[in-house]
Amino acid sequence: MISGDTILFALMLVTLINMARYLTALRSLIYIMREAHPLLYQQVDGGGFFTTHGNMTKQVKLFSYLKTKEYHHHHDPVFTSKCSRVRQLFILCSTLLLVTLFASFIL
Repeated sequence: MISGDTILFALMLVTLINMARYLTALRSLIYIMREAHPLLYQQVDGGGFFTTHGNMTKQVKLFSYLKTKEYHHHHDPVFTSKCSRVRQLFILCSTLLLVTLFASFIL
């Protein structure tokens, strides 16, 4: 029988891998955003997005942009597909994080 520690370790490993996927996809989205949507790039502080002095309200603006799916009206298909991918990975990471936290309290 599989122990609870093994299940929790596997969940944590899967969650960490998906967080890494999400962060790399977000980094590439910001890189693509520089050329495809310069105004949004400035609004979300693209150059300082991953720095320690990054503005949290500007980062939330990108979150709301992706949440409301405003990217569907954009003309660049690469930018649109990257936004969709980042949105899906964010939902997956959030769900996995909640499941992992829930499982850690149960096991």
